[in-house]
Amino acid sequence: MSMYRQLFDLSGRVALVVGAASGLGRASAQALADFGALVVAADRNSAGVEELMRELSSAGREGEAVGIDIRHRGEVRDLISHIVQRYGRLDVAVTTPSVNVRKPLLDYTDEEVDRVLTLNLKGTFNVLVEAGRVMAEQGSGSLIAFASIRAQVVEPGQGVYAATKAGTVQLVRTLAAELGPRGVRANAVAPGVIDTPLTQPIKDHPNWYRAYAAKTALGRWGTPAEVATAVVFLASDASRYITGTVLTVDGGWTAVDGRFEPPLTT
Repeated sequence: MSMYRQLFDLSGRVALVVGAASGLGRASAQALADFGALVVAADRNSAGVEELMRELSSAGREGEAVGIDIRHRGEVRDLISHIVQRYGRLDVAVTTPSVNVRKPLLDYTDEEVDRVLTLNLKGTFNVLVEAGRVMAEQGSGSLIAFASIRAQVVEPGQGVYAATKAGTVQLVRTLAAELGPRGVRANAVAPGVIDTPLTQPIKDHPNWYRAYAAKTALGRWGTPAEVATAVVFLASDASRYITGTVLTVDGGWTAVDGRFEPPLTT
């Protein structure tokens, strides 16, 4: 195997993927497994990760499925302790779960604010901190959290969600600063419009769906696989000098200002 090809090889690595039952988490788990990692697939949807693990096992991949609610720090701590006890280490931790309540900020109820903040920000915090603690002790590891283009740009109805994603970016940057001296990297992936179960409400409105596609430079939505490759990169030694950054996978959404194309003259 050539030096550069070897940089992407994850053989012997132990990877935790939270949110692996569907969407971006599922694709990330599949991609990491394809590159050789032993994957612990975790999700509140136990049946979903068990089905994923049967699929990976049939392809000769190693790992296990675990049910977890990352809103509860004790559950996260127990899972990571189990991983270390069973496999001896934790090399990669990916956390993807999020929820969004699309409505104006002035209309948010206390319950809705708590629901979005608790899963998106506190849940992400729980995974990053507990995994980071183990990685700091072993002197290596890659933390990968899912942010969003909404950490940079917003639209009506995305306020609380956007705030949690901006907060996720700052958590990652802080961990990069604090744990870098101990050999741990921390980065965020910021997807744009990706075709997943979470975006089904948009797909149910054709005009909305087409408008989002037109906002990207590539003129289309992305796929979970196109985001999962970014996760593999950040998990691997190919990114070993990259930490504290945000890898944006948005088809050019954040590079393009507006939908109107003005007439250009030379």
